[in-house]
Amino acid sequence: MPIFARQAYAAGVDLYGILLPRFALAAVLLTAIALVRGSKMPPGRHVVVLALLGGVGYVGQSLLYYTALHHASAGLVALLLYAYPFIVVVLAAVFLHERPGLRQIVALPIAAAGLVLTIGGGSGSPLGIVLGLASALVYSVYIVGGTRVMRQVDPLVASSFVCAAAATSMGAIALGRVLSGLPVAVPHDAAGAIPVVLIALVSTVLAITAFLVGLKWLGASLTSVLSTLEPVVSVMLGAVVLHEAVSGLQALGGTVVIAAAIWLALEPRKK
Repeated sequence: MPIFARQAYAAGVDLYGILLPRFALAAVLLTAIALVRGSKMPPGRHVVVLALLGGVGYVGQSLLYYTALHHASAGLVALLLYAYPFIVVVLAAVFLHERPGLRQIVALPIAAAGLVLTIGGGSGSPLGIVLGLASALVYSVYIVGGTRVMRQVDPLVASSFVCAAAATSMGAIALGRVLSGLPVAVPHDAAGAIPVVLIALVSTVLAITAFLVGLKWLGASLTSVLSTLEPVVSVMLGAVVLHEAVSGLQALGGTVVIAAAIWLALEPRKK
């Protein structure tokens, strides 16, 4: 997503102009696919939980993360966000009774070390650090809460409800900004619209559905550790698409994260 977001920003689109159409387009597409497939509607209590996950959890994490970027460097904020696998492992053990295996316990700090090399350090104000950690905490609660629901709900249906709730929340926030006289810069040409559509399709529809499938079949802890591959992929795509330079340390860090993920993926699943 960072690649497409940077292209949208360059075209004059702001955060709200990205997130609102992102969630709205994803919700429409996911709902249409669910209807075509004849997916079963979840019980009312699960709908409420999914709405809270999308409208509060997902949107809250996004706003905290992007606000933190105004008070700390991108590298530091990214590292703070990726504290969430550690938090998830603890929360999952307490609330989901998921006991981390030896490979997860060993691979988690290895992947964290690889992330430090891949993303880099950085600097920031105390407020930026607090916001970055808050983003990680909110995302961790989102993951653990999602795991409980995903045990009983179709991932595609869950994704549609999460995105619809997120779109509703972002719509209310954007409306509030407009009524307050604050700007909301939406895409106005192809240069802005194309990356936003790609964010909706690739970074939302595909990514959220795949992540929720992971929660359903792998559990919160393992899925969170495997998701540390995300910034590595971003660095790789940045080099290919935006021709950004990749240092030797970044390449080493990415290799470490990929090796840790492969090692985890090869672990025999518990029956």
